[in-house]
Order: sequence, then C-alpha cells, then structure tokens
Amino acid sequence: MDPKTRNKLSPINRRRLEIFKSNRRGYYSFWLFVVLFGVSLCAELIANDKPIVFSYADELYFPIWSVYTESELGGVLRTEAEYRDPYVMNLIESHGWAVWPPIRFSFNTIDYTYQVVPAPPDTVHILGTDGQGTDIFAKLLYGFRLSVLFGISLTIISSVIGVTVGALQGYYGGLIDLLGQRLVEIQTGLPILFVLIILASIVEPNIFWLLGILSLFSWMVLVGVVRAEFLRARNFEFVRAARGLGVSDIKILYRHVLPNAMVATLTYLPFVLNGSITSLTALDFLGFGLPIDSPSFGRLLSDAKANLQAPWMALSVFLALATLLSLLIFIGEAVRDALDPRRSLGAGEKSEGGTEIVGIQTA
Repeated sequence: MDPKTRNKLSPINRRRLEIFKSNRRGYYSFWLFVVLFGVSLCAELIANDKPIVFSYADELYFPIWSVYTESELGGVLRTEAEYRDPYVMNLIESHGWAVWPPIRFSFNTIDYTYQVVPAPPDTVHILGTDGQGTDIFAKLLYGFRLSVLFGISLTIISSVIGVTVGALQGYYGGLIDLLGQRLVEIQTGLPILFVLIILASIVEPNIFWLLGILSLFSWMVLVGVVRAEFLRARNFEFVRAARGLGVSDIKILYRHVLPNAMVATLTYLPFVLNGSITSLTALDFLGFGLPIDSPSFGRLLSDAKANLQAPWMALSVFLALATLLSLLIFIGEAVRDALDPRRSLGAGEKSEGGTEIVGIQTA
C-alpha cells in the first residue's frame, strides 16, 4: 500500500494494517496467494493447445478468445481449426507466424504421442500426464483457478445469507431469534455430507447447482458470530439514540450496527473460503461434484487413486492443494490477529482527541 493511501486510513485501521504486516507468515502468504491466483487467471496464456496470437495473410487472429474454422485458414473443414494438427500448423506457418504459450497443452488436451499413460515427468510434461494422457500441470493450473473462484463465490453467497440471518436474529430477538436458532440447530444436526451427495446425485452436476446446494449449509458458520455481535451492539447508546430519532431499523442495522459485527465476521472469511474449496474437492473426489471433464483437484485425486503406480500424480496434486489451503489458513490467522480489538486498539491507547479508546469505531 502506498503512503498516500495509508495516510487516509483511520488510526485503528492503520494499527490493524501494521499488525497484519507484522505477522510475516500471514503477510507473505497473502502476497504468494495473490501471485498464484493472478497466474492462474492467465492460464490460457500459459498452458493451451491454441496459439496466443497468430498472423495469417497479414491479419491477426486471437484463437483464445475467438473461434476460427479451418476453412478460414485455407483448409477444407468448416469446423474449428485443430491447431495441433500438422496440416493446420503448416497453413499458418506458410502464410504468417504464431506465438504459442510456454506449455502447448490445455487441461483437456490428450497427448497421443505417448503409448503408455500415465507418463512420468519429462521435458514436455513437467509434471507428467494422467491416465487419460492429459498434462497434469495444466490441470493443476486451471484447477487452482476454478477452486479459488468457486470458493470466493460460495463465500460471498454464504456471507450474505449468514450475516442477514444473524443480523435479524440478534437485532430483533424474541420469536425471530427463537425460530432462527431452531432452524440453525435442525440444519446443523443433519448429516451434511450425505445430504450433499444425495442432492448432487439427483441433478446434473454443474458449478451453479453446486453453488446452490453448498449455499444451503455453508452460511450457518457465520450466523452465531453475527448474532452475538448484534445482541451486544443493539443496546449501545448510539443505537438507542438512533431509534429515538426515528431512524428506520434497516438503516440502523446496515449503517450503524453492521460495521461492528463485520469486524468479527471478516476473521472467519478466509476459513470459510478454505472450507468451500475443501467441500468442492471432496465432492469431486467422490464423483458427485463438477462434470468429469472439469479441471478440479478432487478429480485429480480420484485419478491418482486409480493409478497408484504413478506416484507423481498424487504427489503433485497433494502439494498444490496443501499449499493453497495452508496459505488461506495463514492469511486467516493474520486477519484474526489484525482485527482482534485487544491488539488493534491497544491497552490504554488514546484517540487523536486524547480520549481513551474503549470500543470499536462505528460508521
């Protein structure tokens, strides 16, 4: 963060940022995660069976973003050009040039040059191939992106539901809190994994169905935290004053009370993201997750289990998954320390006006 942006932060937020940076393991894990995720977002530019860009008859083509038929390149077929076909490659090279990714295999590209698969690591496939002859590194790269994007999406959905339910329970209390707690207890008592397997086996698996199914249960992690914060904050003096002035409950909830509750909620989000990725991996491993041709860690683990004679498969996916989950845990620990009011406020810390800070700032 540049100095100008840092100076715009409040004293408490500056203190939190310093605590987060002081946790070296969490701080460097955060930047390593950002770099890895950024690289995975550019997966098509790193591992692909199509050129990044090529020139044909003095015109530029971008096959990663557009579909071109073989007939457009002077061929016969009107289907999408197969760029690994020597005939198509010769057409491009004879009329222009092409820029290829460093790895000329996508996650679903089958390398037919190997007679025996899985093939061990070599100069062509740096992590070897799986039982179908596809490149393991490409699958891990695309799988990393898929897992993180799925986990972030599920975390956002879960946070919206969990914070809303917890806020209503904690703010209004009474019958709403009683019914909400019974609902949470009923859902908590269900064998979630078995319910997920049953629901996932009924519908055709795809990423949107899985998001909806997992969202039915993942929001319960945050309800207790948000509810407790709202039960505590609803009796603050500024909340009572807002009620006395006739401010609507919705405005009090989301403008005055929610900022206090979000401090505790944010500490859970890295762990919720971790759990979301683990749930997707487990369902994929059991065969109830994404379609079979999707690049996922769970599918790779399942393939590794079926090919125990190829230890490089299990080792590579285990290290990739362990690294991802460990980074999220370390980040979560650093966020938890940074948002801990006992550390971020400091014992006897004074505000700019000289008054001792005894609580969390509100909006």
